[in-house]
Amino acid sequence: MALLFVAFFVLLIVGVPIFIALGLSSLIYTHFISGIPDFVVLHRMAGGVDSFPLLAVPFFILAGNLMNSAGITNRIFGFATAAVGWLRGGLGHVNVVGSVIFAGMSGTAVADAGGLGTIEIKAMRDHGYPTNFSVGITAASSTIGPIIPPSLPMVIFGVMANTSIGQLFAAGFVPGLLMAASLMIYTTWFARRHGIGSDQAFRWLELGRSFLAAVPALMTPAIIIGGMTFGWFTPTEAAIAACVWALILGAFLYRTLTLKQFYKITLDTIETTAAVLLIVGAASLFGWVLTTTQVTDKFAALVLSITDDPLLILLIINVLLLIVGCFMETIAAISILVPVLMPVVLKVGIDPVQFGVIMVLNLMIGLLTPPVGMVLFILARVANIPFDRTVRAVSPFLIPLLIVLLLITAIPELTLVVPQYFYR
Repeated sequence: MALLFVAFFVLLIVGVPIFIALGLSSLIYTHFISGIPDFVVLHRMAGGVDSFPLLAVPFFILAGNLMNSAGITNRIFGFATAAVGWLRGGLGHVNVVGSVIFAGMSGTAVADAGGLGTIEIKAMRDHGYPTNFSVGITAASSTIGPIIPPSLPMVIFGVMANTSIGQLFAAGFVPGLLMAASLMIYTTWFARRHGIGSDQAFRWLELGRSFLAAVPALMTPAIIIGGMTFGWFTPTEAAIAACVWALILGAFLYRTLTLKQFYKITLDTIETTAAVLLIVGAASLFGWVLTTTQVTDKFAALVLSITDDPLLILLIINVLLLIVGCFMETIAAISILVPVLMPVVLKVGIDPVQFGVIMVLNLMIGLLTPPVGMVLFILARVANIPFDRTVRAVSPFLIPLLIVLLLITAIPELTLVVPQYFYR
């Protein structure tokens, strides 16, 4: 087992892609140490991606790409500006509300940062907001995307943990709204401290006009969430419905989506999906090796020898996940760590749905921390500022997100109340 982990970390350090590091280190162990036939490796990798819920992955990715290219983000931003732009620190609040709305469509933080982020940072700069604040609030609000349903990381967690994806989606509502509230409170405090006022007067006419313009876009989360809530379709079918609706909006209603754009979007979706599924397949093999060698059981015994208090165990796991999130991509971290951590979680009676939301939020915070935080790289490019300045800009916004993490860790009802109402 030492060889397995040494090989994995050495490959990561030298810059080998994560799926190759996972697969090759597992192959070294199975071929040279355990003597397991090599065809079993291929069988396990294929089995890792042979899952119906994983069909949602390419469709949610496609839906997010379509919405970014169909002019939907501009209409969301316009409506959010009319709704909360009159508050002190207006565009900071607009940034958060826009992310909450977009979260019900894309399911990924990267899509939010790359799509809405471009519009938001430019608008905030034009209105005289400090660049650091503009970048920081944009980065922090983008992490709401994978918490409020739909959520690509929740799909991966549900597959790996054999947990209801519908319940995981429902469990993200309250934590997502808490994240939005905490960021808006921080924005209000920052605006008062730095003398920032509102960006426009509140007008019912403007609110109604922007709402009517955004209604078709706002129907996207209603279709996805409402359809799953009332049992009209599964999370996988919801992803397909989101793609169909985004195509209708872009190609026929707004007429902003051309055939050339659709071709490019399709290729981007295929590329991203292939990368995600390669990671899932390789991580499934890695997790299988850990399970068959009883590493997961030994890890559970080690943690339980320290304490069997569920809250303390969750706090220990939080620290572990925050560290892992600094160095590992979200999908890979979920795929590797779920087989290791789930035995501990189940033995102390922690609800897997609550744990799923806690794990995803930890790894979303990891997107805002160096050296691997993907959102940091995207916003450094969007804002055209150095990476180290982006890190400094985002750092203060980790505080409200960590407070929400502690709340959902200590109070299970915050994550479980909605799934218990709809599913149990």
